[in-house]
Amino acid sequence: MDRLDAMSILREAVDAGSLSAAGRRLGMPLATVSRKVSDLERHLGTRLLNRSTRQLTLTDAGRSFVAACRRILDDVAEAERSASGEYSAPKGELSLSAPIVFGRLHVLPVASAFLKTHPEIDIRLMLSDRIVDLQEDRVDIAIRIGELPDSSMVATRVGSTRRVLCGSPAYFAEHGMPQHPRELATRDCITFSGLMSADSWTFKAGKSDSVVKIHSRLVVNTAEAAIDAAIAGVGVTRVLSYQVAKAVRAGTLVVALQEFEAAPSPVSLVHTGQPLLPLKLRAFLDFAAPLLKTALSRGVL
Repeated sequence: MDRLDAMSILREAVDAGSLSAAGRRLGMPLATVSRKVSDLERHLGTRLLNRSTRQLTLTDAGRSFVAACRRILDDVAEAERSASGEYSAPKGELSLSAPIVFGRLHVLPVASAFLKTHPEIDIRLMLSDRIVDLQEDRVDIAIRIGELPDSSMVATRVGSTRRVLCGSPAYFAEHGMPQHPRELATRDCITFSGLMSADSWTFKAGKSDSVVKIHSRLVVNTAEAAIDAAIAGVGVTRVLSYQVAKAVRAGTLVVALQEFEAAPSPVSLVHTGQPLLPLKLRAFLDFAAPLLKTALSRGVL
């Protein structure tokens, strides 16, 4: 068990990028983490990690050993799940991942309702706009927005969403409703860094794409902030339709240039598709898929 503990600590250190970060994740003092890894290296008679003040990298031996550790620890976890009854009854911890706004608006209510009906299941919900690696981040189910690359993942489509351009009625009353994307060159635009360009936006023009130059009067780092600024009349922004469905229904935002929108993006529940699904995972898929389909259908503008 001590060796498995050391292997688990080593994996955490590699995933976290440093021994100190692994210690924080594990709730363990740095000295203990460092000693466990050193003891493992001494047992193996080889160095596994190159340590520096800035980063932690694997040696050649470390890379092959960590890959083997992942397989062993995954097998142990699978055996524990089987022994604890996860394949005979829905129980245990379920790890979910979703984009921030989608997770807050749609996944969190579904997860909360699911917990009330499954008292033996706990949920860990990660809200992040980055694409998580289900195996590396140990996530059971993730919400993905957009076309899925060919992979071994199993996907359940729950709907679609559009990228829409919108602004407040007051802003359009003052500056005019744009009839063509090129008119955005003379409009005040709100962009959010990391997910869209602050200099240009791409629209559909027949069967091809058209890139138009824009001027960002305001750059923010979340979709919520961009939406709030658009409602306040700062300018126009581009977001996903589910993010502004409530504001559009309330009349605080108006969608423009719909005929130039790209095709809707699919929204899917994805998992790794192991041969035998834990019942907690199957229970959540069966529970969440119809609720998310209903929620997304209501969010269509």
